[in-house]
Amino acid sequence: MSGRDLFCQPRRIRRGAALTLVFASVLVAGAATGSFPETDRGDRKSSPDLARSAASVADRHEDVAAAAEAAMADGKSPMEAAERAVSRSGDRWGAVYSRGEYEEFEEALDGEYTGVGLWARRERDGRIEVTKVSSRSPAAAAGIRKGDRLRSVDGEKVDGQPVTDVVSLLRGDATDAAAGTAVRLGLQRGTHAWTQTVRRARLSTDSVTVRELAGGITVIRIGSFTKGVGDQVRDAVRQAPAGGGVVLDLRGNSGGLVTEAVTTASAFLDGGLVATYDVEGEQQALHAEPGGDTTRALVALVDGGTMSAAELLTGALQDRGRAVVVGSRTFGKGSVQMPSRLPDGSVAELTVGHYRTPSGRGVDGRGITPDLEADTGALQQAETVLGGLGD
Repeated sequence: MSGRDLFCQPRRIRRGAALTLVFASVLVAGAATGSFPETDRGDRKSSPDLARSAASVADRHEDVAAAAEAAMADGKSPMEAAERAVSRSGDRWGAVYSRGEYEEFEEALDGEYTGVGLWARRERDGRIEVTKVSSRSPAAAAGIRKGDRLRSVDGEKVDGQPVTDVVSLLRGDATDAAAGTAVRLGLQRGTHAWTQTVRRARLSTDSVTVRELAGGITVIRIGSFTKGVGDQVRDAVRQAPAGGGVVLDLRGNSGGLVTEAVTTASAFLDGGLVATYDVEGEQQALHAEPGGDTTRALVALVDGGTMSAAELLTGALQDRGRAVVVGSRTFGKGSVQMPSRLPDGSVAELTVGHYRTPSGRGVDGRGITPDLEADTGALQQAETVLGGLGD
């Protein structure tokens, strides 16, 4: 397992939400007001099957809330009761989050978080190893490196703990620790063990990185679709060398805000359909904005870690004939979750619908098959493809 101190994605995958705020502007508004934004009537369809589906979703939300309320009345854990109810529902992507966890995730989707800037994973023997240190972070300033072993946080040993619990300690979730608060880390590098005190800071998720390869090729890597990512991608495309191709690297991208994925699609499309989706029986559509760069050669890199909003984007570019997709089959999460608040302040998310690519392909449980399979050397393969497209 792996994670970092802004949030731990593998836990979210296991608990059912690779992206909790899937259609942020749609679902959050809908959850808060009980209604969803209107679209053109031509985009809306209904049927008895969809009506039954909507009723089923409402019933499941009520069942989970009732289980939590009953547990609270009996002095038991409402979260545990809600989790059992979600599990019984058979909802593969259903999940329950504490108030703090959900606030943390919403914060991360805003592109900022409070932490020390460490990525970590738990090894098979239970040791916690640092896998990445964010640049310009407190951890980087303290000289912590990739490969260092994290032994303790504020005196609490972390060996054998789930990475999510270690993440919580680093962030100081138990005390709602703010930027500037100190955290004492026990570390080891080889045979050298030491204790380092660092201060948490407000950090950026650095979701978009851009670099240039030989031949004028621009590689735009998107780690997740946090707030502002779409505009960053559009800026990167505008600033790319004239006539040069673009590699859109979506490997390991586990999703985020679909509104940002649609804005990203708009950087490469001149309007048109990006995806259709249904939410509680309502069929709706997502469209790209006009004016994107439709002439520049484009390759999308994907793998088994490409999920949800990233799959939606990949499917749109592939179906619209805009990009050659290179890599391996994507994860296969094409469902939409809606959050609802439980009596104790925790949040339950249940699947309310699914999205489809412009050609009508379902992604959930299937993933997207690349045009060109490439497990190793995928970036080099992408460069070769771009060379052919340029010719």
